[in-house]
Amino acid sequence: MTIGITGRPRFEIILGLCLAVITPAAFIWHLRPELGLGLIHKHLHYEAIVPLLPPLRPQAESAFVLNKLVGQPPQTRVYDFTVDLAWGAPDGVPRTMLVVNGMYPGPTIEANQADRLVVHVKNNLPNATSIHWHGLFQNGTNFYDGAVGITECGIPPGQSLTYNFTFGGFSGTTWWHSHSTQYTDGVSGALIVHPTLSPPPEFPSWDEEIVIQMADWYHRMSEDLLVDYLSVCVASPLAYICVQTLNGLGQYDSKGSYFSFTLQPNKTYRLRLINAGSFPSIRFSVDWHPLTLIEADGTMLEPVTVSGITVAVAQRYSVLLHTNATANENGTYWIRTILQDDMFKYKYFSNLNVRAILRYAGAPSLGLPGHPDSPDPGPGVDNALDVDGFTHLRPLIPEPSPEVTKVYTMTMSFQKISDARVLGFMNTTSWEIPRGDTTLLAVARNPKGYAPEGAIIAPVDQLMITEDSIQVVELRIDNLDDGDHPFHLHGLRPWLMGSAPGRYIGQSVDPHPLRRDTFVIPAFSYYIIRFVTDNPGLWAFHCHLVWHMAAGLLMQINSLPSKSAQFDIPQDIISQCAAAK
Repeated sequence: MTIGITGRPRFEIILGLCLAVITPAAFIWHLRPELGLGLIHKHLHYEAIVPLLPPLRPQAESAFVLNKLVGQPPQTRVYDFTVDLAWGAPDGVPRTMLVVNGMYPGPTIEANQADRLVVHVKNNLPNATSIHWHGLFQNGTNFYDGAVGITECGIPPGQSLTYNFTFGGFSGTTWWHSHSTQYTDGVSGALIVHPTLSPPPEFPSWDEEIVIQMADWYHRMSEDLLVDYLSVCVASPLAYICVQTLNGLGQYDSKGSYFSFTLQPNKTYRLRLINAGSFPSIRFSVDWHPLTLIEADGTMLEPVTVSGITVAVAQRYSVLLHTNATANENGTYWIRTILQDDMFKYKYFSNLNVRAILRYAGAPSLGLPGHPDSPDPGPGVDNALDVDGFTHLRPLIPEPSPEVTKVYTMTMSFQKISDARVLGFMNTTSWEIPRGDTTLLAVARNPKGYAPEGAIIAPVDQLMITEDSIQVVELRIDNLDDGDHPFHLHGLRPWLMGSAPGRYIGQSVDPHPLRRDTFVIPAFSYYIIRFVTDNPGLWAFHCHLVWHMAAGLLMQINSLPSKSAQFDIPQDIISQCAAAK
């Protein structure tokens, strides 16, 4: 949607003021198919099918312990995913869920960098779905990026799609998820890629590796929350109860359970932290244990001791934990994950502080480490850094940014439009998904005419930057909104050149920039990134707050269209798009 816009009101709840003639069903007609709702007429009342749903499958601690694949010869690793409905209670409150292979989170994928990954996805949901492989470059396989309306049209109900790709230059901690609000309901899991090359000698070592997947969790289906979010009457889904989970378990109103890790004493564990959530950042810490931060979104960092780390939505970090604490005689310690409530206008919570348990093997107690409301004692060391989305982190191996050859400016904001909905805008365009088509297919049909070079608005309402030669692009973003936004760039790993309050007016850039694919753009601030257009394809650049992407806060990088037009796009993707028209 490209329109004239008015000033943005703050999101508010207006209770009891809606006109009787405006119903939730009417709001659905305003929604867009990319939002996880599928076809409009398939907005379902899941309660009617609850008696038919299988129960959520429990997962053991071992499901989140990695398998020491490093050093195995290159091979093809094959996974079978079935996306389905289930009935579960991750935090003790039963509800309908969306799951992969009956589990939440879904299966952890572990591979080596030189491997090939083949994932057969069967969709048993009543709406279309897709899987995005977050942070992967998909060089030459842009059509498997999983972004609905950009690289595919979604897997229709009852059908399948096989994703088949290699990792190229990517290694590190990442995750896979549906590219819609469906991942809010459970369609997500970890993806760990071990590097081919050995790290530098100054990079620390460890004995074992554990995945920790954190997420905010709601008691209503995401599609219902989204209807409220975009509606005239209710502009924020977050007035509803929001708690969180750690590896699929949480606590709410004295219900739920604690995920428990049993670790050997006097060992070093690499904890791979993933915020697989939809809206708030989450702070992670372990009582009486300092942590050593070593990775951010696949980039090795200069090791630094931290007391805790706040992980924004879609970001990933690795920390080292040494099991040598003696503060608790019973050998058990709280793992704390604290949901940051600065993103919420209305604070309808029961428990912001969800816990898990770290237990030393041979500990004399199988009980809790202490009272669930006990205060945080800290890491047990002085002068440890507390890391958040604005902390300046230094890469272990510096990668100087290349000289800029093209510069583009962009604004991001939320605006109320003529029908009183509040949508997200990049410049003056709010993203809408093309029905039964993708921008990749549109480029393949007309590589030079669909989206000429430069920053343009392609049909239909597709804001994109097109470069048909390899350029070093500097994108200068002004955040005109009063909230922070974690942005993610598909297919590329940009250099983060700098950020500060206010508009960009030529301020200096960081001489030692970090490279990562997900970063937080602060409220009322500018942010500068650089990237090289050497990876052909259509790459989404969007806010990863799921409600904001759904509201249109997305644009695209159209890189080397003359090359992407030559892709051999799988027939299944073409056929599924034709059926969606």
